[in-house]
Amino acid sequence: MGYGQPSKSVWTHHLVLKRVTICAASLMFMGSVALAQEILSKDFDGFREGAGKFVEISRHSHTLEMTNGSTNESVSRTLSLPIEKVRGRRLLIEADVWADQVSQKPKPWNGIKMMAHIRMPAGEDWPQRDFPVGSFDWQHVSTGFQIPEDATEVTLVLGMEKVTGTVRFSQLTVSLGAKFVQAPAAPREQPLFKGHDLPRLRGAMVSTAMTEEDLNDFTENWNGNLIRWQLVRPNVSGPDSDFSLYDQWLNGLLAKTDQVVAWAGKRHIKVVLDLHSPPGGQSSMGGYMSAQGPLFANPQAQAHFIEVWRKMANRYKGNNTIWGFDLVNEPVDNETASDCMNWQVLALAAGKAIREIDPERTLIIEPPDGGGPDGFSYFNPVPLDRVVYSFHMYEPHRFTHQGVFQHDESAVSYPGEIGGVLWNRDALNTAMKPAIDFAARYRVHLYVGEFSAVRWAPGAENYLSDLTSLFEEHGWDWSYHAFREWDGWSLEHGADMNDHKPLATPTARFDVLEKLWKENQKTSD
Repeated sequence: MGYGQPSKSVWTHHLVLKRVTICAASLMFMGSVALAQEILSKDFDGFREGAGKFVEISRHSHTLEMTNGSTNESVSRTLSLPIEKVRGRRLLIEADVWADQVSQKPKPWNGIKMMAHIRMPAGEDWPQRDFPVGSFDWQHVSTGFQIPEDATEVTLVLGMEKVTGTVRFSQLTVSLGAKFVQAPAAPREQPLFKGHDLPRLRGAMVSTAMTEEDLNDFTENWNGNLIRWQLVRPNVSGPDSDFSLYDQWLNGLLAKTDQVVAWAGKRHIKVVLDLHSPPGGQSSMGGYMSAQGPLFANPQAQAHFIEVWRKMANRYKGNNTIWGFDLVNEPVDNETASDCMNWQVLALAAGKAIREIDPERTLIIEPPDGGGPDGFSYFNPVPLDRVVYSFHMYEPHRFTHQGVFQHDESAVSYPGEIGGVLWNRDALNTAMKPAIDFAARYRVHLYVGEFSAVRWAPGAENYLSDLTSLFEEHGWDWSYHAFREWDGWSLEHGADMNDHKPLATPTARFDVLEKLWKENQKTSD
């Protein structure tokens, strides 16, 4: 997240190895390598019933065409998959897609559908491929969904939801990748690497507009001892394929980064260098170029991503103010192309490139699936040392992000029932269980890079209190989202979403975090 009103992605990941040399031993537990695919459906086998019609299109032959004439209606075709066969495996859908005059989406999840409906004992999930509105020519797209081990039903959906227009699907293939293989557990006696010698790092994410006076307030008055500095690029129009423009943006922000790192060094605090916007990023609802889409579909973008980290490794080699390099913010690699690396492999490739230049640098790696705790369920530690793993905690999203994108939502309170689930401290701990289990199995340190609740959420101070008490109980480092960025997350603003002026007195949310910041120690160097 970051840069204004951020969004949380919920899609899953796909692993394909190419253009990187990794020994077979390293690959054994890197995840599901899609070498031999088991075909479940080809040329719409199983999709014969439902909306739309089959037409013959030049160079695309057998094509499913669907037209929807009302924004109050939806059209679709579905395919139920054999549950015993797909559990715990990676589902890959590939197709050529064409659209004409698709209307604006009432909700972000509406529109053209290439989606899986997954039922589980704990609830349901609807991972899907995001499509633009308007018209576009034929394009080959792929998307992947990890099917949970406890899934009870999986249905694929092609169609249009609450939008008008026409969509065509051709060359459809549905296949299964290999089952995810979990890496062996680390020895219990393996030392825990933190990358610092302080009792705890407790800080905040900061805006790129931060001044030295702002930093002084945060370090001297609030007593924060860590900032997560985001290299974040505002949304750009069109595909992000001009890397000269990317480099121009990055060079400008790195000049500011040099300043910020120097300011932090004078105040004896640590900095996380967070690549929020990689080359080949995709525009997001949060207003910034995010780590999804073209980053995992364009080999040139991946090569440039690695070169960007080589550049920053050289620039900051030996700089001890920087605690670690957060390789990318909230990666979403569900659209990994067949000639590209998924995040599991790309993270290793970038990490190895950094290690060649700066062997002592701490690496900070977030899981796929948008950096949330669930992303650790189908992710393995990279075979490198000096790594800290990070995740972002915004669960339940319906509470933490209420009114951020949909201002007509009814308010929900914490603690309380949200989406049919009783959310309290125990529920928060359960939501983080994939991260907790990952840390215990592999003897790795965790850093919560982002967490927050929008300031007008009823009971936000209770949420922050319960969440941070869990972080402290588990011994994790953390950074609040965010300090003097978008005022929706501000601890200095009140609960009225229409009041954009800081309050004269501290908020209850600030009081919760201030107590912990006051316990901080600073570095001696």
